[in-house]
Amino acid sequence: MNLRQAGVLFGIAAGLIASTGVEAQTVRIIFPFVGGGSGDALTRILADQLSAELQRPVIVEQRPGAAGRIGVQAVKSGTPDGNTLLMAPIAPMALYQSVYPSLEYDPVKDFQPLAQVAVFEFGIAVGKDIPARTLSELVSWIKANPSRSNYGIPGAGTLPHFFGVRFSRAIGIDLQPIPYKGGVAALTDLLGGQIPMMIHSINELAEMHKAEKIRVLAVSSKARSAFLPDVPTFREAGYDIEGAGWFGLFAPAKTPPDVVNRLNAIIVGALAKPDIKDRILTLGLQPTGTSAEAFAKILQEDIALWAPAVKSSGFTPTQ
Repeated sequence: MNLRQAGVLFGIAAGLIASTGVEAQTVRIIFPFVGGGSGDALTRILADQLSAELQRPVIVEQRPGAAGRIGVQAVKSGTPDGNTLLMAPIAPMALYQSVYPSLEYDPVKDFQPLAQVAVFEFGIAVGKDIPARTLSELVSWIKANPSRSNYGIPGAGTLPHFFGVRFSRAIGIDLQPIPYKGGVAALTDLLGGQIPMMIHSINELAEMHKAEKIRVLAVSSKARSAFLPDVPTFREAGYDIEGAGWFGLFAPAKTPPDVVNRLNAIIVGALAKPDIKDRILTLGLQPTGTSAEAFAKILQEDIALWAPAVKSSGFTPTQ
C-alpha cells in the first residue's frame, strides 16, 4: 500500500467515525454515591454488559456529595446523546422533591428514564422477647405496651423511616422512630432487646430471620420477597400499604428515542440472562428490567406515594 492509498483509507475511516458520532465515544455511568455497596456493584455489572453490546468503553464514575444530588446534577447537565447516564436509587429521584425546599433538578422534566433495573423491599422485624408472631399480634402488643411503641431505623430520612411513618398512620398509632448510624447498630440493639422492632431492608434481615434470632412479620413489596417467601406482605397481613426501593438508569432529557430504545433493549436483555440475575440476587436485589415507559410511570407513582409520609415525618435534611 502506497502513501496515497493509505491516505484515502484513513480519510474513509475518519469519515465513518464522524458519521457515527457518539458511537466512537466512551459512555459514562455516573453513580452519585461512594462505591463499595450494592448499588455500585450493580452499576458495574450493567456497565460490562453495555460495553460488550455497544462495543465501546463504558466506565462507572462515582460522583458523591450532597446526598447524591451532585451526581444527579452532573447527568442533568450532560449532552443528551446516550453517552452520559445515571444509575440512581429511588431517593434522589422520587423522594427529594418532598425533602428539600429547593431542589436543583426536576426528576421528571430533566431526565429520561431508561429502565428500572432492580428492586429491594423492607421488612418489619421483632426481637425474640416480643411475643408477636403475626403483624396483627404485633399491633395488639403495641396497643397494650404504648411505652414501647418505637422502632429502629438505619438512619433518619431513609426509606425504612418513611415506611414506618406510613405503617404508623395505617394502624393509627404514633410510632416513634429511633434513627441509628446504619442498620448494623439497630440490628444489634434489636437482638439485645434494647428496641422491640425495626424496619430495614430484607437482605439485611433475612439471615437472622432464617436463624430464628429475629422474626420478620411482613414485607413491604407488592408480592412476597424471593429472599423470604414464607413472610406475608403487609397487604396479606391486613394493612393496605406497600412500597419498595429501586435502582434505575436514566439519561438526560431529550435523549433521542432511538438511543433510548437501544439502551433499554440492552439493559432488559442483560437482566434476563440467568448468570446476571444470579449475580444481582447475591447483592440482595431483585432484578427487574422494565420498558422506559413503564419506568417513567413507576417514577411518577412513587413521587406521589412517598410524598405524604416524607412531609408528615418532620424530617429535616442536614445537607
